[in-house]
Amino acid sequence: MSMPKGHKSNNGYATVVTTYGGMDYRTIAEKMNAAGYKMNHATARNVFLRAMQKIAKPVCEINEVYDSSSIVRTSRDPRFQEGITEIIKDIYDEGISI
Repeated sequence: MSMPKGHKSNNGYATVVTTYGGMDYRTIAEKMNAAGYKMNHATARNVFLRAMQKIAKPVCEINEVYDSSSIVRTSRDPRFQEGITEIIKDIYDEGISI
């Protein structure tokens, strides 16, 4: 039996933004393994998406969207992920301490 085809979201596939010096999931997993943490690329992706969901939840609540499917959809959207990357880059560049 063949493997099922992947689902492409409406706005493309979400990946770690390498424009800002980011790493892909496999590279993250390799670095974590080198540091002594057992991790594969799928686990790296899941950890990343859970972090994005934690950020997406209050954003959705501000916009009065409370269903969990919207939070998941928002966290996987590459436009949302790139926006978060730009915000973090701006904070880092300005030297703002949180």
